[in-house]
Amino acid sequence: MCDVFSLTECDVIGFDLDHTLCRYHLQETCRLLFESLAKYLVEHKGYDKDLLNITTEGWDFCFKGLVLDFEEGNLIKLAEDGTILRATHGTKNLSTNEIVQHYGKERKWKHFNNLNGTFTRSAKYYFYDNYFDLPGALLFARVVDLLQKNGNQTLADFSKDLISAIDHNYNISAFKENSGTFFPSVKQDPGKYLQRCPDSVKAWLQNLKNSGKVLLLITSSHSDYCRLVCEHILGHNFEDFFDIIITNALKPGFFSQIPNQRPFRNLVNDIEDCNGLASLDKPGWYSQGNWTHLNDLLKKMTRKSTPKVVYFGDSMRSDVFPASHYGNWDVVLILEELESEVIEENEVNSKDISAEPLEKKGKYEEQSIRIPSATSHQWGSYFLDDYKGINELEETQKYTWCCSCITTYSTIAIPSIEAIAELPLDFKFQRFSSHKPRTVGYYPKAPISLMKSRQKE
Repeated sequence: MCDVFSLTECDVIGFDLDHTLCRYHLQETCRLLFESLAKYLVEHKGYDKDLLNITTEGWDFCFKGLVLDFEEGNLIKLAEDGTILRATHGTKNLSTNEIVQHYGKERKWKHFNNLNGTFTRSAKYYFYDNYFDLPGALLFARVVDLLQKNGNQTLADFSKDLISAIDHNYNISAFKENSGTFFPSVKQDPGKYLQRCPDSVKAWLQNLKNSGKVLLLITSSHSDYCRLVCEHILGHNFEDFFDIIITNALKPGFFSQIPNQRPFRNLVNDIEDCNGLASLDKPGWYSQGNWTHLNDLLKKMTRKSTPKVVYFGDSMRSDVFPASHYGNWDVVLILEELESEVIEENEVNSKDISAEPLEKKGKYEEQSIRIPSATSHQWGSYFLDDYKGINELEETQKYTWCCSCITTYSTIAIPSIEAIAELPLDFKFQRFSSHKPRTVGYYPKAPISLMKSRQKE
């Protein structure tokens, strides 16, 4: 495989929507997502009203890459070999001895091999891998705290109640019916939650299309919400940027093989046609669908037997792994943690910030929650962590499972599309590779935590 990647080599450029083309104001969105579920549990399922009360420190718990071990009732952070680096029961940190009591001296999670390399979901565990998921981890932890305090519900009850809360807020008709908390809030004030694409990104999209590329938009969001988001971030002519738009794609199932393929469906006034299409014959806007029929259309459009496709996405489970593993597409991972590490480093090195009066800093911090892409005090770095076994005298550093997945399944990782929008289309990016240092493959530069770790080697 070539060590470099360039967009000029690609025939087709595909995009996820949420947290990829559309960047959210993460603090406001995180709060809204949590409240949309918690309010339902309190108002419809009788949960303690205290569930809604989150301190500034409590938001630090929201961390991408956690795994919910439903059997033990714990949230865990995994190393690349399945070792448990950190764990909590509820929001309370577990000590090394407590982790050993749950998982044995080796601290190996027994379901790791089932999750690693498949990303399948199970009744025994859940992987939180995108920003829409994060408030769910905090919600679970807070419920465990309240169960220990009050004991009037069980985790089995919570699982059922959470499914009801999700359905109430996010089912296919919720946007149209203005039900739940999330959609009405975004519809009322989209600018509070959605960031408009800068002119550089719009020009970049147009440049891609003018250069003869086929542009795709593939999102699991329903068509009505997709329309609202795209009109806000790209303008009312957003459809002109794309040759094919696919909504309600239900990723990662979109990449499923026979016999689990869902047919494409036409849309009329945002309502899916009940009759599935036998094939995809022309560009346009469709719902659901599958990778095989899309690939057949791309062959016709590009006049190539194996068109080269790159897909931009933020979710390892829904975008990166299936597009790479099943679709054999190149994948650009949108990783906002890259941007956050730079901001954090600048703040640490800034004399102005460090000299700011403590009372002023405290007042500011109380008004907002931690940016979910920033390093968590409770969970540490997204990329690596210190590890100390029960009989070890010295700490060692281990790469996280998430860090390993990035280098295994992504072609490159960038903090945002804006970060590359002004580069020439023939710019050559260094690919991730098993024979290169782990710092190679990130643009514009590797995570600061990884670079510091490499300097110590």
